This record gives sequence, structure tokens and C-alpha cells, in this order.
Amino acid sequence: MPPKKGKSSKKGKLSKTQKLKQQQEEEERKLQEEEEARLQAEKEEQERQERERKEKELEELELKDRERRDDELNELRHLLEENHAAVTKWKADAVEKAKWERYMRCDGTPDPTVQKDINTYITLWKDDPEVNITPVLQQCNLAIRLVEELEQLLREAADPQEAQIYQEALVNLQELIHFKHQLITEEILKKASADIDTETGNMQTVVKDDNITLCLWANLKKNPRFKGLNFEEASMGFELPKQLAVSDIAVQILHTHYDHLSLLARMAHQRMHTPSHRSLTGADGIVADIDVPEQGETKEDGDVKEDGDVKEDDEVQQQRVDEEVHSIQGSEGRQSAASLQSRKSSPQLTEGRASQIQTQMEALNAEGDLTSPSVQLPVMDQGEHVQVVDLMQYTPLGGIFYYDVFYLPPQAYQVSSWEIRQVLNTGLQVFPYPTESNVGDDTTLSCPPIGVSVRLPDSVVFLETPQVARWDAADKQWRMDGITDVSYEEEEARISFKMGHFQAFVLMQKTYANFPFQNWELRPMGQDSAVFTVKGALISVSIMIQGEQCMLQSEQEKGLSHLTGKWMSVSALQKTMVNAGINIFVNEYTDKYIRTYNKDPLTEHAAYEQMALFASACAFSWSKWNAKSGAEHLVMQVCEHLCPTTVPKDSWSLYLLGAQRSQKLQITEKSETFSPDHYPDSEFHSTFIHMLQDNMSPDGIARTRKSNYLFVDTVQSLLCATRPLMYS
Repeated sequence: MPPKKGKSSKKGKLSKTQKLKQQQEEEERKLQEEEEARLQAEKEEQERQERERKEKELEELELKDRERRDDELNELRHLLEENHAAVTKWKADAVEKAKWERYMRCDGTPDPTVQKDINTYITLWKDDPEVNITPVLQQCNLAIRLVEELEQLLREAADPQEAQIYQEALVNLQELIHFKHQLITEEILKKASADIDTETGNMQTVVKDDNITLCLWANLKKNPRFKGLNFEEASMGFELPKQLAVSDIAVQILHTHYDHLSLLARMAHQRMHTPSHRSLTGADGIVADIDVPEQGETKEDGDVKEDGDVKEDDEVQQQRVDEEVHSIQGSEGRQSAASLQSRKSSPQLTEGRASQIQTQMEALNAEGDLTSPSVQLPVMDQGEHVQVVDLMQYTPLGGIFYYDVFYLPPQAYQVSSWEIRQVLNTGLQVFPYPTESNVGDDTTLSCPPIGVSVRLPDSVVFLETPQVARWDAADKQWRMDGITDVSYEEEEARISFKMGHFQAFVLMQKTYANFPFQNWELRPMGQDSAVFTVKGALISVSIMIQGEQCMLQSEQEKGLSHLTGKWMSVSALQKTMVNAGINIFVNEYTDKYIRTYNKDPLTEHAAYEQMALFASACAFSWSKWNAKSGAEHLVMQVCEHLCPTTVPKDSWSLYLLGAQRSQKLQITEKSETFSPDHYPDSEFHSTFIHMLQDNMSPDGIARTRKSNYLFVDTVQSLLCATRPLMYS
């Protein structure tokens, strides 16, 4: 049925009420749009006015900052130069005093700075027929102290000829110390039959002093069922295959609590002077004896590529050195080629641009340990099966273990009332293992590996499972290949493994295992007193600072008992902490191994200088916004703190430091996003210390002006050595 036309037309028309309502809605919409436009215009106008107000305020603050800039910089410069001059004089006086005290010691030791005296001492001691254990060990301990003095002189030597002399004497003395230890071993083994253990029928003995632990076993019984022996007194042991158990041999495990081999490796592999890639001084001319790979190179690439002629000359020179520099495990008659090595690796400092205010970092590096990673050539892996240790990436800890097997010297026998002994002038003879007849054949079956186990030294903290490296005497370097069946018992702090040869080995740890820092804090404890706390990736440490002395504090007791509670200088503390396995110190090559924020080194160093000036009255701490502020700026938390208690959490304020100015930030550590806006009613300053003074009490400012120059220098040196603004 078709629809009705009348009804459809009525539906298409709007009623008057509907039209009125539609018109009213349209007017309301227009009014709302007009109101929104008005409000938007007002908002934009307010924003414009606020922007103009802020711009005007910034211009006024910047103008005020520029007007007093010269005065503030001059005041800061005066404070730093005054402290630096006082520190320089104090150190010079200390050096002279030390020289005089050494001269007045009169204990028969030679002056290592006098070549004739040290050479005479070495010659006379080499010819000394004394073989009794006690006097020989006393002489060795004296020689070890001389080695430490020579290492210090070598670090400080500016003249290449002086460095050559010290290095030659150093290597000769190290070889002689090891030779004297072998004389003790030979003397004990000559009388092995007179000291037979009734249970085993063999001889085993342990000799200890402050610097060595010597374990000896003489195979007198030749029992084919003998498997191995554990020296309970020394917590060291070994395992032997059957063919050695029936051989006329003696086994030695000599643990030296010092490390002369790694130093020899560094000297043997120094090749060229490479400019520092990163320095807090900003001086491009500072150089180091390191052949460093570029950032993009991998450790499998071998040596760093050089120009053809340079590389050829370097290889020839290195070959000559390798031919002449002998292993420290040599016999009495061998001489080192340290003089030739020194001519190649002596430091030659060039002058470059320096920061406006002289830094202490160069002096600190000079005082650092010669055996630290900062002076090591990174030796790259040279193949799939050869694992050469990079002594910048790994740090040897706990001394060296010399694991050797010798022919047993002829034993005395009684004939009536006579004691008859065959006298040989050959010294200890190394027993070949694997035997020469098996070299090149399948030695796996005929010459199985030999085992050894040691307890981790009590003077070392291993933050991770220790790595084992063996000494390659031919190439004078540490290697991690050739070591199998490694077993680590953490509760007993004992590690055992097997090797194909008898050779020296060492326990190692990653140099930067405790990086990056999780946070840090420098808190004043009174006038010229502060505590610097670093929470590392694996362990936290606190360093008390009192004047020019530092003292380590740590909740970790095992391995640090010889360190905690003892006052020492920054350089001495750095050396002992690194040797104990607690490394929080960096150098210009650290960023090749761990992540950094790439902060401007000049701005960073200026911050450390000024933090040290105010360390008696202000607390400084890590901020998460430091990572978000860019390379040209630093962010840290600061507050005035005049009592030795913990800093209240709500006391901190954030500060932004740049090359041109410093400012207090409006954001807090709990803010959601980073903003560089300055704190309301605060000002800009050209220096950090003047920025801090705006929020300090008169008592706090007065305390900073009374800071002793030695305390300031110690705090600055510690901050420069750890660089918490870069590596946290």
C-alpha cells in the first residue's frame, strides 16, 4: 500500500519549539567558542608576559653575573693558587726530609739513586755464599724494600737516562731475589733424606716469612700410587701423574706476596707514547707509555695498526728486546736488557694547553702504582686459542705462585762415620715435563696435566670468581689458555685447576668489576675532616679524610683487616686498595671498559677543585639528573652540613654546574622530568663556591675559609682519582 503524502511532508518540517531550541544551542556554541578563544588569548598573553618576565629576569641575572664575574674568578683563583703553592712547598719539604731520614738510617742498604752503590750492592750480594734460610730471607726482604724504592724513583724519573738506570737496577734486583729463593730451595732439597716423613717416606716442608711462603716436597719413596699432597700449613697442594710419582723429582710451590712478573710484562710490552684521550687537565700534550687501541677495535684484532715504516721499526725493536730481556725466573748468570728497553719506553712529556687553574691529577698519577692498569699496554688476544691477558682489563691479585718441578739433588749417605755427598755446581735443574721426546707428539695421553690447588690469599678481596692466568716466560705475558678443570669452592675460598706445564700462575680479577658506582656521598665530619662513601656495583667503601691522611672503612672484614683502621696518604691508600682487590680508581683509559657520561673534563675538574674547598662545611652527593643534563653540565645534590651526623633527606638541593656559570635548580630528586630552570629568587654565579655561599650560614662560610691546604689537596686528589661525577 503506497504511503500517504500528507504525513511524510509534515515529518520533514521542524516545529517552532525545535527551531527555537536549535537556535539557542547555536548561540550557546558560539558564545562558548568565543569564551574559549578569549581564555586562550588570555592564556597566551599570560604565557607571553611570563616568558618576557623570565627572559628579562634571566637577562638581569646574567648581567649581574657578568658584572661580578671577574671578582669571583679572581677570588677562586687566589684560593686555589694559595693552596697549590702551600701544598707544593709541603711536598718539597717532605721529599727533602725523606731523603735525609734515608741517609741517616745507616742500616747498610745502598742509596738507590746512586748507580754505583746499587750496582755494588747487587754484585756483592750475588757473590755472597750464604745459603742458610734465615739470613738469606732477611737479605731478600731488604732487597724487596729496595725494589719498592726503585719503582717509586722510576715513576718520578723525568730524565730518560735516569729511568734507564733505575729500570735496569730494578730488573737485576728482582732476578737476584728470585735466584736467592732458589738457593734456599736447593739447600733444603740437598738435605731432604735427613728430614723424611715417617708416614709417607718422603720429605715435605713449609717455610714462611712476611713476603713468601715456600712449600717443598721431595719424592724419596717413589710410590706409584702417590696422587698428590696438600700442605695444610700453607693451604696449598698439588697432584701428579704416575710418571712423575715414580721419578726422582722435587716439587716447589713458592708463593711470593708481591708481584714482579706483571711489572716485567708491562716493561717488556711498552711500545710507544700515546697521548691521553681523556684528562681532567684538558692538556692534550700529556702522554703515557701505552699502546692503546682505538675505541672501535676489538681485542681479537691483534696489535694496533700503524704506518708501515713505524710499524716495521717497532717490530724490529721489539724483537731485539724480546731476544735480550730474559725471564725473571732465570739463573744467576743471566742479565736483563733493561737499558735497551728503557731507551724505547722512557717517558717523554710534552707541553700542551693547560687549564686555567693547575690540576693535581698529574701529580697523583705520578704517585700511583707503577704496576697499576694505568701504565699497561693492552695486549690483545692473538688467536682463537691464545688468550693473552690485558692487564688494563684484569688486575693480578695476591702475589705470584711459582709452580716448579726439579731434579732431586744428590742425597748424602753414611759410610761408617763419614757423610758422603756428590757436589754439583749446576744449581737446581728443571725436570722436563712434558718430556722433550713427547713434544710434537700426542702428549695428552703420555703426559697428562698436573694439578694444583691454593687457598685465596687472606689479604685480597675477590668480588667475583677469580680468574687464573699462567706466565708465558718466552713472551713475558700472562695467558689464560692451557688451564683446565677449574674448580672454585667459595665457602672454603679455595681454587683448584690443572695445567699442561709447570709454570708460575696468578689469580686475577676484572679491574673495573666494581664499576659503575651506584651512588656516592662526600660528607663533612668537622673542620678539615670528611668521609667519602662510594657504593660500587659489588661492594661499598667509605674513606675517612683527616688532613692529609685517609683511612679505609668497610663492612667487608675478610681480606681488608690489614687496611681498615690505618691512616695513610691518598697514593698509598690507592695502591693498597687496588692490590687488595677493591678498586674505585680510574684513569684516562677507563672509559674503554665501562660506560661513562662523557662529561666535559675541564668542568668536571673545576667542580672537584671547588668541592674540596668547601668539603669542611658542605655535603655533596650523587644525583640521577647528572645523566640527563648533557655533556657540558654536571648536576649534584648539595647542602650545608656542620655536624658529623647523617644528612637529613629533605636538606638536599640540586645544583647545575657549567663552564660559564652555576645555578640552583628548581627541580628535586623526586621530580618526574629534568628541567634546567633555576630556583625562584636564586641568582647565577660564575663559580660553584659563590653559588653555594648564597645558601650558607656565616659559620659555614667561615669554616670553609679555615680549611687546611693539605685537607683540600687530599679531598681533591681523592675526587680526581675516582671521578664520581663521570662514573656514577
